[in-house]
Amino acid sequence: MAVVPVYNILAVPGASIPLSLERFDKMIGRVPVSGERVTLIFMREDKTREELTSEDFYPIGVSGTVVEVGEQGVLVFRSNVRVDLKAINIYPDHSIDLDVERRPDIEDLDEAVSAERLKQMKRHMLETYGDNPQFGPMLRGMMSRWASLGDIAGIVNRWLINSPQEKMNILAEDSREKREQKLETLLRENLEFHKVNSEASSAQEAEYQKMYRENALKKQIEYLQKELDSLHPENVSDLRKFELKIQDLGMNESAKTEAEKVLKRLKQEGQQSAESGLLYDYLDYVTTLPWKKEAAPAIDLAAAEAVLNEDHFGLKKVKDRVLQQIAVMSLKGQQSGSILLFVGAPGTGKTSIGASIARALGRKYVRVSLGGVRDEADIRGHRRTYIGAMAGRIIDGIKKSGVSNPVMVLDEVDKLAASYQGDPASALLEVLDPEQNHSFTDHYLNVPYDLSDVLFVCTANSLETIPSPLLNRMEVIPFQGYSPLEKKEIAKRHLLPKALETVGLTAEQVQISDEILERLISDYTREAGVRGLKRCLDKLCRSAAVRYLREKQPLTVTRDNLRSLMDTHPLLHRTVRENMTPGIVTGLAWTAVGGEILYVETMFTKGNGKIHVTGQLGDVMKESAEIAVSKVKALFPDKAEVFAENDLHIHVPDGATPKDGPSAGITLTTALASLVTGKAVPSTVAMTGEVSLQREVKPIGGLPEKLMAAERAAVKTVFIPADNVEDLEDVAPEVREKLEIIPVREVSEVLARLGLLESQCGQSLSEA
Repeated sequence: MAVVPVYNILAVPGASIPLSLERFDKMIGRVPVSGERVTLIFMREDKTREELTSEDFYPIGVSGTVVEVGEQGVLVFRSNVRVDLKAINIYPDHSIDLDVERRPDIEDLDEAVSAERLKQMKRHMLETYGDNPQFGPMLRGMMSRWASLGDIAGIVNRWLINSPQEKMNILAEDSREKREQKLETLLRENLEFHKVNSEASSAQEAEYQKMYRENALKKQIEYLQKELDSLHPENVSDLRKFELKIQDLGMNESAKTEAEKVLKRLKQEGQQSAESGLLYDYLDYVTTLPWKKEAAPAIDLAAAEAVLNEDHFGLKKVKDRVLQQIAVMSLKGQQSGSILLFVGAPGTGKTSIGASIARALGRKYVRVSLGGVRDEADIRGHRRTYIGAMAGRIIDGIKKSGVSNPVMVLDEVDKLAASYQGDPASALLEVLDPEQNHSFTDHYLNVPYDLSDVLFVCTANSLETIPSPLLNRMEVIPFQGYSPLEKKEIAKRHLLPKALETVGLTAEQVQISDEILERLISDYTREAGVRGLKRCLDKLCRSAAVRYLREKQPLTVTRDNLRSLMDTHPLLHRTVRENMTPGIVTGLAWTAVGGEILYVETMFTKGNGKIHVTGQLGDVMKESAEIAVSKVKALFPDKAEVFAENDLHIHVPDGATPKDGPSAGITLTTALASLVTGKAVPSTVAMTGEVSLQREVKPIGGLPEKLMAAERAAVKTVFIPADNVEDLEDVAPEVREKLEIIPVREVSEVLARLGLLESQCGQSLSEA
């Protein structure tokens, strides 16, 4: 059995179809003989034998027999049955082998009705071409051999104006009745087309003929317009360009319908109308959006990990979680996984790691800043009811990227604010929900847009201002502050080379040693991230550039000239006090720029039991002070009269800085115990932890930053809640090595170790 690829052929079962011998010879390398079984398979595009692949064919073919091989370069193929192509194998010699299965017909054709259709079609053919001197005699000679509409279609196949897909739609119809109806419609449309084209007849017989004529005219106009566009592409109007884009962009049905509606309205209104500008801008915007789904590039996990390590030093847990997401996407071949929320202090690399993710995945990168956004329209867009309406930031970011699957970083989601103009955080609920964002509707577009392929990454400095429903849609990834060692490595690998390049210097012209980098980190910055360090390096390089141009010789930055090059005083970091008095204890606090030590100071004054709390303490910290007073009274019942006969003053410097949170509970309790016992706590001892009335020391947050602050301030011993021991994994090894970290579960353990409370569990620190 011969397998012959054909293009733009209409072949239905039971029809005799004349075909070119030359075509057969090109496609199978020989001319078939009479009686040979042949299967026709239909190409989507006209290709040569050597170019064909298994993807180039429609899934349905026709099997039949060669009934006649003529001498005029034509053979007659008798189509018998339709077949489904289960497999197509193309061999190196370009021969084709098929695995087929017969496709059954639905036998619902009324033979009497079919015979009447054939009779009417013959009559129409005769009316159309009978008077034509070229086709008339030939038509009358062949008419007696036409046994079906398929025979007619086979004869006039080369003159049909329909596309290969339209012809395949007829072949794919299982119902014989519907197939013949479609075939009749196709033939009538072509007859009307040729009638209009030749102006052979202008009479319309019935209402259905009007419909056929209208379709024929539309096809003719479309055909002629395409011809004109191809001849003079420079003269194609904007409206025509919009029309072509709408057809080729791959829009969903809703978007395509809306765009065609606006285009039709623009044509009717004319470009001189007052509304034409709004309509034009909308069409220009919607036809620029990427509507087609992008093929996801292959993901190499090792290469992605290399990119992340190259761009960022440290952040091991963050990079491990990102690699997990990338691995899942690689296995599933699609966007998958949670929406990641990076939370940390400024300058810790939250935004930049989003750009690294895009580079690792081979995707476009888009950053959308949400800081200060208080209008819902910034997310959902404006409605097209007034001049100046525009799409929201999400859709605009998609448009700027030019692809439907970028990596989009939503920066500063904690800075969103509600107003009378709506709540932008609520609008983000749909954007960041994988179950909903496949049909996200921007008010400006007014049609659904699929955001499911977009990889969203959010950043924030704090979780406190993020609404719970929005936070629930994201997975929180904390960004810990960098240790001094990590800052030094980041400066050497990234910040310093960029700073030198910015001012046009090389490492040979300006030499900055590790010692100088360490001094910049310790004396000129106070932060969890490296943004301030970057500014210091930029300033240092600018000053070095001036000195290099003046002296015309390489410059080495030393401890002696660093101060003059920086032209600023070093920052004063808190360090432990040399001498401590009873009632004063060193605490640890978390701030937006990392960790810091603070002192809790207590003092009795003559009075009647009042408690004064100063230092701009928040409500939570004031409540911790009240709990500390109650607990000390319970632990030292013999000192209860002291509280009744005196006023207690609790102060936490610096007074101008607001402070709040429960983690100072153990520090307040220890300070009061030191005050009532008259025993001083060593200044090199610090602590953090929330306390309860049941004497428990409860876990707290921000432990890595607090321990780094303790190490920087020369603290030697730190008490932490026992439940926070697992958090020590996030603490830099060089910090853990310099500190004695003591986990505790009860307040009495801390007081006993400090010699403030009699205990049989061991020797106190003050005695050690």
